[in-house]
Amino acid sequence: MKFEELLKLAGDLPCFKASFLAAGRNPAQVRLQISRWVKDGRLIKLHNGLYALAEPYRKITPDKFCIANTLKSASYISLQTALAFYGMIPEYVPEVISVTTGRPQTIETPLGRFDFRHINKKLFWGFKKKGLFQGQEAFVACPEKALLDLVYLTPGGDSVEFIEQLRLQNFETIDKNILRQFAEECGYPKLMRACRHIEKNIDVGEGIEL
Repeated sequence: MKFEELLKLAGDLPCFKASFLAAGRNPAQVRLQISRWVKDGRLIKLHNGLYALAEPYRKITPDKFCIANTLKSASYISLQTALAFYGMIPEYVPEVISVTTGRPQTIETPLGRFDFRHINKKLFWGFKKKGLFQGQEAFVACPEKALLDLVYLTPGGDSVEFIEQLRLQNFETIDKNILRQFAEECGYPKLMRACRHIEKNIDVGEGIEL
């Protein structure tokens, strides 16, 4: 395979797997050629079998959310990363945090750090495909589910102190009815307690008298 052929196949992709290039070709030869392109700086190795074109060969800048979804297919962006994406917390979140039904794992790549937290299979819902930079897409938790995922995975996440420490903002992003519905569907008393604290937090932020 020539590099020009690779550009035609993967030039519009934020990242791609080696298996994508090996289709219909000798896998050993493809792996050898990929290794050479990584060494000469034309490809970036993100993780085992996952690559991205290096500048100036790429047509689009790989979005970290898209990379996260590709690193683990059974995952979606959630927790502080999703909350920051929606502008619901003031802090900058340097790593991309996702939840997965698979094993927890932190993956360091040349394009960023990706943290995957394990979540129960029955809680693997409440996310949607979001449009990103340059036509890319990724699965991201709804605002309400991102909050509940964070509570669920954080010891003491249902406490008043923890909810206040989040310094939630842009309350119009959260639908209290959906938040309550999601908490009930999850079926954990911890999430219902947190839901009540969050609702009070929203009411105070919106200037509603309690």
